Amino acid sequence: MNITRMNEAHVPQVAALEKLCFSDPWSENSVASELNNPLSLWLVAEENGAVCGYVGSQTVMGETDMMNIAVHPDCRRRGIACALLGELVNQLSECGSHILRLEVRESNVPAIALYKSMGFAQLGLRKNYYRNPKENALILGKEWEI
Repeated sequence: MNITRMNEAHVPQVAALEKLCFSDPWSENSVASELNNPLSLWLVAEENGAVCGYVGSQTVMGETDMMNIAVHPDCRRRGIACALLGELVNQLSECGSHILRLEVRESNVPAIALYKSMGFAQLGLRKNYYRNPKENALILGKEWEI
């Protein structure tokens, strides 16, 4: 597996993974627009030329919000999400960010367990944040020294 910055060639596969993994996916145009956003850092995990996972983020004034993370269902339980998050934190730290925040569905027990195992803590709750279906989001965050 290789983790690299998302480029134009990755966009169709990332958009397809969005559709596969999320009830309210980003469009291919929305994913592509992140390539030109100076606030964004998107990473992909590739195996044999295929995107098996990705993570996207946006940073403003040293604080980063994770937009999305997904791993193809056939590639789960192999440490790909953990590797993506670890590399994201490494690259964010090098760019001067000191915190990563995210929202996660309250019912997404496997994701919550992953985040907590990587040092994320609950910072708050967003009522009815998600739609399709409507659900609360936990706000999680992780800080580090730069």
